[in-house]
Amino acid sequence: MKKATGITCAFLDVGDVLLTDGWDHLARKQAAKHFKLEWAEMEVRHHHDLRGIRGWRLTLEEYLNLVVFYKKRSFTRNQFRQFYVCAVKALSRDDPI
Repeated sequence: MKKATGITCAFLDVGDVLLTDGWDHLARKQAAKHFKLEWAEMEVRHHHDLRGIRGWRLTLEEYLNLVVFYKKRSFTRNQFRQFYVCAVKALSRDDPI
C-alpha cells in the first residue's frame, strides 16, 4: 500500500462571495425590476465598477454610489441594502457547488 501524501495546494474559484449565490445577474435583474431601475444601464455600471470590487478597491457603499445611487432614487439605501443582503444568501447543502 502506498503512503498517502499531504495536500500541497488547492485551486479555488472564490468569485465575488464565498459560499453564496453572490450578486449575480439574476439577483441584479430582480433588484432592477423591484426598484424600477433601468436594467441595461445598471448592468453597464455594474460591469464597469466590478473591476474595483474584484481588486478589493470598492466597499459596498462605494459600489452602491456608483451603480445605484449616482442620482436621486425613490427608495432608500437601507431598502436597497436589505434587498441586497437577502439576495446574497448562503448556499444550502442541497445547492450544487
